[in-house]
Parts: sequence; structure tokens; C-alpha cells
Amino acid sequence: MNDLGLSILLPAYNNVCLPLVEILASQCRDLAGRMPSDCAFDYEIIVADDGSTDAAVIEQNKKIGDIGRCRYIIRGYNSGRSQIRNFLAREASFPWLLFIDSDMMVEKSDFVASYLDAVKDGGASARVVVNGGVTISSSAPCDDHNLRYIYELDALPRHTAEKRREREFADFHTANFLVGRDLMLSHPFDERFHHYGYEDVLFGKALKADGTGIRHIDNPVSFIDFESNEHFMEKTEEGLRTLAEFSDDLQGYSAVLSMADRLRKIGIAPIARCFFSMIRKPIRRNLTGSKPCLTLFRIYKLGYLLTLKNK
Repeated sequence: MNDLGLSILLPAYNNVCLPLVEILASQCRDLAGRMPSDCAFDYEIIVADDGSTDAAVIEQNKKIGDIGRCRYIIRGYNSGRSQIRNFLAREASFPWLLFIDSDMMVEKSDFVASYLDAVKDGGASARVVVNGGVTISSSAPCDDHNLRYIYELDALPRHTAEKRREREFADFHTANFLVGRDLMLSHPFDERFHHYGYEDVLFGKALKADGTGIRHIDNPVSFIDFESNEHFMEKTEEGLRTLAEFSDDLQGYSAVLSMADRLRKIGIAPIARCFFSMIRKPIRRNLTGSKPCLTLFRIYKLGYLLTLKNK
């Protein structure tokens, strides 16, 4: 008997993920009913609320507990992106863990089946992580006024499995990946990372150092909603502060960090910082306004990081 056990794990914060859980549960039920006699499939879906502050969101998500083999755990405090994922791994019952960001959506009807195929066909093992990638939902409105939308749209060609394989470890993201439970427990996310950003990049670096492979496949989850420009800028700045704090650990794993270091080595970082201080406010006004420019976004990220690295 070939037994397959899958724990689908969703960290949640201030977003309703009931529709996503319903889709995942439906796919799992269908798979369980179609498995051949020599293969038993069991599953669970666990959503851990990481200190959400929106009471209406929490009430909606409580309905997750009414779905068979699903749990909704309210933590009551915000532990951060690393700790909540490590917590979910410990809560899981089955040998394979599928992590999905709760603000994404599954649109492929064979999404769960594709991950099971990756396990069954020998492409994955206890020493391999499978990364499915991300895309933009076909139902997401085209919005060239939204910075996050145009950023993700520009990045789409780099999200294919073929492109991700070119930077196997540096392009690892936590939005959608399968990992063996034993491997996850022995290589937890670094809990020094309390704030937004780069805990996934360091996880990929740790896997590489340990000799663990990452198999990139085209089995994406989809962006369906895009935060406001102001909120996205706040998240970007928080991520850059994380990058500056852990820059020694992340050398070689961030393009903007590598660029900042090159400017420092050739001696023009002070000039770049001075120039950025003069243009920072108007650039930020553009990026939070109705016609954000990606080129200015890249300049802002570099200038902001250079400013942080000077402190």
C-alpha cells in the first residue's frame, strides 16, 4: 500500500481565506475518492490566524472549522512569518506539508493532484522541496494605477518554472511550496525574522547549504487582490529594513543588496545617498499616486537601502 498523507497549511493575517480553503478541501475530497486501491490518501487543512485585528475577518474564517478535516486556530497574537510557519509544521499530522499564503487563490483544478504527482513519481523525496510558483488571477482586474499589480505583472515572465530553475535557491518563496515534515522540522524558518520580508530567502539559502534540492514546477497560486500603493510601499520599506538588518546573512541572495554593495565598494554610495535624500519625497509621491513608475520603484528601493546601511 502506498500511503500519501498531506497537511495543507495556511498562515493567515487579516484576510478571509474561507473560499481558498473550500476549493482546497473540495480537491482533496475528490482525490481521496479517486485514488486506486493500492494508494491511500489522507489530508488535513490547518489555518493559523497570526493575531488578526479585523474581527469581521476572524468571524468569516471561523466557518473553516465547519469543513471536514479542516481546523482554524486563533493564536491571539502576532508571532511573525517565521514563527507561524514553524508552528503550523509542528501542528501538522502528515508527512507532506503544503504551505500556501492565505491571500492567494487556487485556480487550477488539478492543483493538489499536481503536488501529489510530484511526490508519487519520485521527483520529490524527503530531501527535496517542490515550489509551484505564483501568477496573476485571470479574474484580477487590469489596473495600471496599482503599484503591486504592475510590479507582479512585470515579474510574471520570471515566475515560470524554467526561469526559477536558473536561480534555484535565490528565487524560493513561501507562497506555495511542498516540503517533507521531517525536513521542515529539522530546518525551521529562522525565528529572528519577526518582521516582513526575506525569511523565505534565508530558508532557501539554508536548504542549499544542507544539500537539499528545490524542484520548481508550474503549479501556481494566483494573486487576486492587490493592496493600495501606500500599503505596498510600507511593506516594501519594512522588507528593506529586514534586508538591512540581516544583510550579512543574505549576501548573494538579493539583487538590490548586491547593487548597494557595489556602489559602496566603488566609493559612490555617499553620493547616491545624498541624491536620494533630495528626490525621495517626490519619488514616493509618484509611487503612492495614480501613475506609479516601476523604474522609480527600483531607484527608491536602492536609495532606501543605502540610507539604512549608512545608519
